[in-house]
Amino acid sequence: MALLPILRYPDPRLHTVATPVAEVDDAVRRLVDDMLETMYEAEGVGLAATQVNVHQRVIVMDTSEDRKQPKVLINPELVATSAETRRGDEGCLSVPTIYDEVERHVRVTVRALGRDGQPYQFEAEGLEAVCVQHEMDHLAGKVFVEYLSPLKRERIKTKMLKKTREEQPRRR
Repeated sequence: MALLPILRYPDPRLHTVATPVAEVDDAVRRLVDDMLETMYEAEGVGLAATQVNVHQRVIVMDTSEDRKQPKVLINPELVATSAETRRGDEGCLSVPTIYDEVERHVRVTVRALGRDGQPYQFEAEGLEAVCVQHEMDHLAGKVFVEYLSPLKRERIKTKMLKKTREEQPRRR
């Protein structure tokens, strides 16, 4: 397994729409394992392949208290969403240290393939439902800050670009 570099907003590659996985093979399973290792190392609850510059419909997540219940979603689709929505704070591994309110469906029903390539379906609510919707946005080329006002988005973009410049090694 290997840690993968996570793209940072406003990297334009975060806006790439992911393509469906044609076959769940060893390469996809290796990607899933690397994504899980990367997500846990970064202390995130979810990670979309788009965030590690792989533009396939793959998500890993673990919203469990003990962080030992990973979920793998390959070619996920929302088959049902609740009419009820709720606003709540969200963060993102691609936009570190930034949190803001986003409105999401309270409950969702998801269909996907697992790491083994077998289809499954589950219902999610609370943090798990938010996580699924957030990560599926990544697969569609959307970052959560795009739900915010243009002014907030511009401030976040400026802050992220400044942070990236500060972290780059100085040239002599």
